[in-house]
Amino acid sequence: MTSVSSLAATVNQCLADALAAALPEAAGGDPLLRRSDRADFQANGMLALAKKLGGNPRELAAKVVDALPAGDVIAQVEVSGPGFLNITLTDEAVTRTLAARAADDRLGVPHAEAPGTTVIDYSQPNVAKEMHVGHLRSTVIGDAVRRILEHRGETVIRRHHIGDWGTQFGMLIQFLIEHPHELDHESDAAGREGEGEAAMARLNRLYKASRAKFDSDEEFKARARDRVVQLQSGDEETLALWHKIVDESKVYFQGVYQKLDVEILDRDVVGESAYNDDLHNVVRELEESGVAVRSDGALCVFFDDVKGPDGNPTPLIVQKSNGGFGYAATDLAAIRDRVGNLKADTLLYVVDARQALHFKMVFETARRAGWLPEADAAKQLAFGTVLGADGKPFKTREGESVRLVDLLDEAIDRAAAVVREKARDLSEEEIAERSAQVGIGAVKYADLSNSMTRDYIFDLNRMVSLNGDTSVYLQYAHARIRSILRRAGEGQHPVAHPELPLAPAERALGLHLDAFAETLADVAREYAPHKLAAYLYQLASLYTTFYDQCPVLKAEGGPAQVENRLFLSEVTGRTLAQGMDLLGLRAPERL
Repeated sequence: MTSVSSLAATVNQCLADALAAALPEAAGGDPLLRRSDRADFQANGMLALAKKLGGNPRELAAKVVDALPAGDVIAQVEVSGPGFLNITLTDEAVTRTLAARAADDRLGVPHAEAPGTTVIDYSQPNVAKEMHVGHLRSTVIGDAVRRILEHRGETVIRRHHIGDWGTQFGMLIQFLIEHPHELDHESDAAGREGEGEAAMARLNRLYKASRAKFDSDEEFKARARDRVVQLQSGDEETLALWHKIVDESKVYFQGVYQKLDVEILDRDVVGESAYNDDLHNVVRELEESGVAVRSDGALCVFFDDVKGPDGNPTPLIVQKSNGGFGYAATDLAAIRDRVGNLKADTLLYVVDARQALHFKMVFETARRAGWLPEADAAKQLAFGTVLGADGKPFKTREGESVRLVDLLDEAIDRAAAVVREKARDLSEEEIAERSAQVGIGAVKYADLSNSMTRDYIFDLNRMVSLNGDTSVYLQYAHARIRSILRRAGEGQHPVAHPELPLAPAERALGLHLDAFAETLADVAREYAPHKLAAYLYQLASLYTTFYDQCPVLKAEGGPAQVENRLFLSEVTGRTLAQGMDLLGLRAPERL
């Protein structure tokens, strides 16, 4: 990998050196460089430094300008206002830096200097239950964060903490014992459905039948409760049937993940049941250390800042008064495993914001117990709610949660209309493939382009639009670039020409392309995929302006200008493709 200094970093260093030369006592001061609409960059640091040193900011700024060395990076520096520096770069520096990025497979994006090990917990569906719209955000956000961290060189261990344990399994297993063919594959019309949908149909049938029996038959209810005890004690027959239900659910999960174009590996699916053996150790250590105390028979952890509506403390209940374990015990055991066995430096939990209090108490308990290596080692990446057009949580007309599969199918159908309109030369097979890429990409991008803590309205019409901040707009920009490169004539190749002057649209595009590496560093540090989405949308917008104002294949400046504009197009296409891949979006060659 080639190390490429960004233009911003180069200019910042030039200013820092000039500042130290002009005023040695100001050495180490921050020039506070940022992009500007008045020039390429603006440095505002002279104001704060002059105030600190008791000087005039305009005079300090003028001294810095005089101390700037002559070179081929900075074309012009102007002192404006109370002491701002407006900095314009040379066209040569812009093109030369982009050429260095283009020569690197990673577009000059460095790996993290000190990568660690991160365990990220995301996409946590419940066994024997359908995935609904509420599972969308954790899956999509978690997958994007995972991709971004891996690209930075972080060791990322995925965990999908599925709900595979609890009292409901007594009911399901007991019914299965009494009706052993209920999950048989040949007993339904699986051939007409996808494998995953067929699995869910069998599980739904089992759940509805067992629930009806449980609610209407007291003797069956008693047998089901006894079966929970046998499950928890490790009875072989009971465990075998439990595994059958879990495996059937995994088949269904994989069908949904495949449609959503998200890779979930079976080895990373580690449910609640995986931590059962450590629950008694969790209780023992918390009680012996005094972190948890008994209250009305339950083992609780109390917090000074967590109180109920009545003003009394609201504890984290680790063990119930009847000896049972709740989510807190399992989550604490998971922390112990991830830090102790997986050697994680950082734990990330992509979980609904409505669970913020639970995780705040779990993390604090783990800190008190000494199970977390650092105070900020565990972090919840809390996300908001998907809303319907009425501004309320997205539901069906009957008030039920929207099935995730139904939502994805509708997105693909809507996208098909867009694909057919734009690409009349595609085969039916190609249309189906592009429709899935566009439809699924639209759903993902609509989620990821919002700050994860915000609620957002699910609007498929807007999501699949070719106009505005949508994945379709990005995909169309990428496909347009690929089309231009395919249509290039003999002898027309993408070649950088630093000696050529750049039009304003070329400069704006080039400066934005150069900011890709710094954007990715910010995105990874803040776990903020929406900032990458915003960068890509601006990149696509700048390319649209460039395309409208700067003819590529028929450039008036001759063959060298054609090559340079093909070069700018190619780097833009590569950057769009890389950025979209980090968000889990496909970048079609044709659309």
